[in-house]
Amino acid sequence: MSVVFACMDADTLGGIQQVTHTLAQGLAERGHEVHVIGLQRSRSPFTYVERPQYHRHVVTSGRKARRLLAAIGPGYAIMTSPSVVIKLSELLPATLRPIGQYHGSYDHARGCWHLGSIRKHYPNLDQAVFLSEDDAWRFSEHALLPNTWTLPNPLAVWPERTSMLASPRVIGVGRMEGVKRFDRLISAFACSGAPPPWELHLIGDGAERERLRAHADAEGVGDRVVFRGLVPAADLPAEYLNAAILGLTSEHEGLPIVLLESGAHGVPSVAFDVSGGVRSAGPVLAPPGDVDTFGAELARLTNSVEERRRLGSAARARAEAFRLDHVLDRWERLFAHIER
Repeated sequence: MSVVFACMDADTLGGIQQVTHTLAQGLAERGHEVHVIGLQRSRSPFTYVERPQYHRHVVTSGRKARRLLAAIGPGYAIMTSPSVVIKLSELLPATLRPIGQYHGSYDHARGCWHLGSIRKHYPNLDQAVFLSEDDAWRFSEHALLPNTWTLPNPLAVWPERTSMLASPRVIGVGRMEGVKRFDRLISAFACSGAPPPWELHLIGDGAERERLRAHADAEGVGDRVVFRGLVPAADLPAEYLNAAILGLTSEHEGLPIVLLESGAHGVPSVAFDVSGGVRSAGPVLAPPGDVDTFGAELARLTNSVEERRRLGSAARARAEAFRLDHVLDRWERLFAHIER
């Protein structure tokens, strides 16, 4: 069967894109004809799969999108955001069954235009897919969606090695943009009181980088916050193997891949409790925006390698559920459910 994934921008650096390319490659390896469509061209393309077995397209007009979709065989069109649903659902041929994903949480949707758009457009789709049971239930109850389903984000690979958790390094991974709130991670690291040689390594880049560097100086930890820049996807496993703790201080998240990747490498994490997806990954939780509590949890972990190992082992066991084969099985069960 054919499976189409459509993103606004399919090739930029981001969680939706990473998940899309991981699923596309996995389903293609299972024998499906898979297409990834971007509705706008990326300014800074990022390579997620070195040898894709799926078809990649950029279509910037409705006419071109309609023609491409009509040429694809029967199957499913997975629209990865409310914006894509708005732009693409009317262009789909009858041979492609429409599925709408939402990569955020219910709380995030409620705080912006997404909830109204989901209420308006997602009931008309064959399925509305969310990242956690908690968020799917809340959309079903509060947005009155009759067609919710839960499918988590997958891990692209399962590591055979795990971190020894002995390196005095906390890591943060992601785009240096306002919503990721790396300033809070820097502040939490500072208030944790973790002494040298403990360092905070920030992996990623973005418009906030210089502001964050100044913030680290102001917090008195400028000499121990290391800005690593972009790291190729193939090199990220080495970063987890050299880490003792992962910190995630985002304003909002759906189901962050970095929590799954760190857990798979046996690295415990601390995160703000901002979604059912975050909770399902099993990090140590702090109330949203509570930097002091976050810092106290970092202190607890930096002070005890035994606690890091206990939590790291539990994180790896939990991450098993997000292995790619398990998630692909669940996607194929969804396709079978729609056919029934």
